[in-house]
Amino acid sequence: MARTKDPSAPKEPGRLKQMWQVFQMTRRYDSSAQWLMLLVFLAPVLVGLGLALWLSEGNGFTIALWIVAGVLAGLLLALIVLGRRAERAAYAQIDGQPGAVGAVLRSGLRGGWIGNEMPVAVNGKTQDAVYRSVGRGGVALISEGPQTRTKRMLDDEKRKVARVLPNVPITLIAVGHDDGAIELHRLPGALRKIKRSLTKPEVLAVSNRLNSLQSSLPIPKGIDPMKARPQRGKMR
Repeated sequence: MARTKDPSAPKEPGRLKQMWQVFQMTRRYDSSAQWLMLLVFLAPVLVGLGLALWLSEGNGFTIALWIVAGVLAGLLLALIVLGRRAERAAYAQIDGQPGAVGAVLRSGLRGGWIGNEMPVAVNGKTQDAVYRSVGRGGVALISEGPQTRTKRMLDDEKRKVARVLPNVPITLIAVGHDDGAIELHRLPGALRKIKRSLTKPEVLAVSNRLNSLQSSLPIPKGIDPMKARPQRGKMR
């Protein structure tokens, strides 16, 4: 029996409206995004126009094709820039909050990396935490908090993983604003840059091995970067 839609239920915004909302959010946190999008849009259009005048020999149909190709290429590049800048703006909203690294591991990983929004170690007083991700580059342990407080936590987790998986490479990454740490939005790229040493089946085996040994911790889940409330200080 077919289900009837509730007329009182809120209607989801269309694709264009969603893109406009993403653009507005991105422009609010990154004022240079709109100008960069305009630049990457105009560049292919101007190139297409130049090629049209140079190669078309006065043929109006050929000129139109070159211009349309330039416009389509410009739109594609502008959307790519918008997507990357929007992701960075979303991470900027939760940067510095407990659970931010977990949100990135849950929603922002590519390249075959497997992450979990739940930390493997946490300090209940300071909310400092260590997260774990497994990929073709081995095991990555990622700290969230000042390095003066998280270094020991990282070393402890590294010893635990090395004891269970002695032949798997382990990479330590600190997320924050300290010297030697990386910013939150650079975490997915940092993971992709790690040299590959495992096959896909080995990645799954390592992940299952570590998950089977991990004890459950009463720790709140990470933050959804698309639902996080913006911090007033970063709006200014």
